[in-house]
Amino acid sequence: MGHPRKALRTTTVGAVSATLIAGSALGLAPTAQAANAVRFVDIAGDGGTVLKANVVTPAGSDGTRRYPLLVLPTSWGLPQVEYLAEAQKLANSGYIVVSYNVRGFWQSGGEIDVAGPADTADASKVIDWALANTSADAQHIGMAGVSYGAGISLLAAAKDKRVKAVAALSGWADLIDSIYSGRTQHVQAGAVLDGASLVTGRQSAEVRQIFDNFYASNLSKEQEMIDWGKKRSAATYVAQLNQTGPAVMMANAWGDTVFAPNQYADFYEKLTGPKRLELRPGDHATAELTGLFGLPNDVWTDTGRWFDRYLKGVDNGIDREEPVRLKPRSTGGYEDYPDWKSVSANRKKIALSGTTTIHTNVDSGADGGIVFLSSILDQIAQAPPVASIPLLPRRWAAVWQSEKYPTAQRVRGTAKLHTTVTPTKESGTLVAYLYDVGPLGLGKLVSNAPYTFHAQTPGKPFGVDLDLFSTAYDVPAGHRLAVVVDTVDPLY
Repeated sequence: MGHPRKALRTTTVGAVSATLIAGSALGLAPTAQAANAVRFVDIAGDGGTVLKANVVTPAGSDGTRRYPLLVLPTSWGLPQVEYLAEAQKLANSGYIVVSYNVRGFWQSGGEIDVAGPADTADASKVIDWALANTSADAQHIGMAGVSYGAGISLLAAAKDKRVKAVAALSGWADLIDSIYSGRTQHVQAGAVLDGASLVTGRQSAEVRQIFDNFYASNLSKEQEMIDWGKKRSAATYVAQLNQTGPAVMMANAWGDTVFAPNQYADFYEKLTGPKRLELRPGDHATAELTGLFGLPNDVWTDTGRWFDRYLKGVDNGIDREEPVRLKPRSTGGYEDYPDWKSVSANRKKIALSGTTTIHTNVDSGADGGIVFLSSILDQIAQAPPVASIPLLPRRWAAVWQSEKYPTAQRVRGTAKLHTTVTPTKESGTLVAYLYDVGPLGLGKLVSNAPYTFHAQTPGKPFGVDLDLFSTAYDVPAGHRLAVVVDTVDPLY
């Protein structure tokens, strides 16, 4: 692979983030408070499939008063008690909460549908059951979930106009852009999902084939896989969501290695109804995790405020706040913006001149980290993956650096890499990294993204425009930014 010429575009005001996915809190079982009535029930889902569920009602509920209804589908691989601690809090504040184990997992019947038609039909069946068997108010219905539950909630809201509000936490709006961005398999993320479903659920033959094609880079099945994923993506149904107009809150983490923040931000921009986007440090579902154990948690606090405003009509001011709320990875405070485009309103172009040739299929040492672990370390200790930039072997890595910055620089939003690649084969993969480089040459990972090409003519240059995963990061004074490109990363 030879002769790329690079130009990096970064933003100087703004930010983006990501959250966590199912399976990261296996074994979760919060303790229920006695103040609320908790029932474990069986609900007939689509086609009569049994869904194991629990119902939490406000203390003192006698059936004569109607309460707003919240339906919570579980995360990928987690049992029905996942949300019990938060369900107790929500019930205490005046909601009937029905949480159910999605089909194909744990004791629920059926096979895993990956948020397909059966899963969205199940959500409507759960709403039907709650209206018939509890004091739920048919005019005030919301859905919420983490990861898999978030994706199902968004899709159900697009297809069931009874859903008036959604809180989609660490989920996806575009499934393909999440685990197949840049036409590149996110293999570690896929393996985690695959493994969790084999242990805790029952894969359908269709889902097994999708995983096998995903791992095998089966180009003859690529369009089939993309079409399958699009049917399971809320972005495909944005027109329906805008027509019915549910109030949609989305939260994610900057380092989400399953559902990167870019696809949430793109989807957010297309929504026309009441909406809110929150991005924080962390990996898949780590930002919401403490709330699942009943501990104070900003994401769940804002989720409660969102439902209070749009299901109860409480004038709590959340609708008057700036709707895009970001917490940078390097500071403890929040930044608020009127919309996503304002995050990257100030743009800075860094010309990275020079031509280089790199050899392929060897890991240079520049890597995106390990699924879950690396971004959790960044969230807890501000310790992202690192690389010694001077020691990266130039045979296998192309490296460009800026001058030292005399003042601190704010990287917000989406860094964009423009390059020209002259390949030696018709197919290949490159991975781009953005580093914050300190005085000793140690680079801290700011962002990265993969890109795979096919059907190119060897020896003929072609252009590549690659969006790195959105982030919010402060580069200290005296540091540089560096762009590194290589061809191997264990994440992909």
